[in-house]
Amino acid sequence: MNTPVVLITGALTGIGRATALAFAADGARLIVSGRREEVGHALAAELRGLGAEAEFVRADVRHEADVRGLIDQTVARFGRLDIAINNAGTEGQLGPVSEQTTDNYESTFSTNVLGTLLSLKHEMRVMQAQGAGSIVNVSSIAGHVGMPGASVYVGSKHAVEGMTKSVALEGAAVGVRVNAVAPGPVATDMLDRFVGNDEQAKNGFLATIPARRAATVNEIAQTILFVAGNKARYLTGQVIAVDGGYTAQ
Repeated sequence: MNTPVVLITGALTGIGRATALAFAADGARLIVSGRREEVGHALAAELRGLGAEAEFVRADVRHEADVRGLIDQTVARFGRLDIAINNAGTEGQLGPVSEQTTDNYESTFSTNVLGTLLSLKHEMRVMQAQGAGSIVNVSSIAGHVGMPGASVYVGSKHAVEGMTKSVALEGAAVGVRVNAVAPGPVATDMLDRFVGNDEQAKNGFLATIPARRAATVNEIAQTILFVAGNKARYLTGQVIAVDGGYTAQ
């Protein structure tokens, strides 16, 4: 797999964007996906400017027809799919469980859980036929522990980790690896939203991290590259926490 074909969902901002740039620097051929066409085409042009073969395909992971089309267009463009990074996600509406709504549950789970399930379904369809492939789901420390005020988001990320392990068992014997990377706080807009755009609350959260800081998006991207790549080819069914020591406490 000298020049792998890499698909990244949720590629337009934050961790997804950093991961696309990292794979481009590593010589991959890329399909980047998201819902905003102008931003997506600009990212693909930026990746091509770095010397990578790259295309943008619009897809909403909540809809199976979009996901099926995304995978099929990737294979039509490059002939195969070697690595898939399932990064599309949302934190939803945060707050105590007594204030949660069915609308928030459905919105959060349709992106984080159904979107990951549909992505896995169609990625596995191609990779199992190839007899090779690597999938990395982007989870969170919220997939490991509870967090007050984030019950719906936490539930969705626990589901992602359960699917990761189950699908890894389906793929192991046919050469398809499935893992997850679970970041702690990362210096993105999502972290700011998670703490209610309250700098004092953010500082308080970061004080609970043994490393005493948030990760950079590139630190997460580099972990994803390693987990996805051939240097980790015996690694499957695992969730790698990249959290400055938070879940070691």
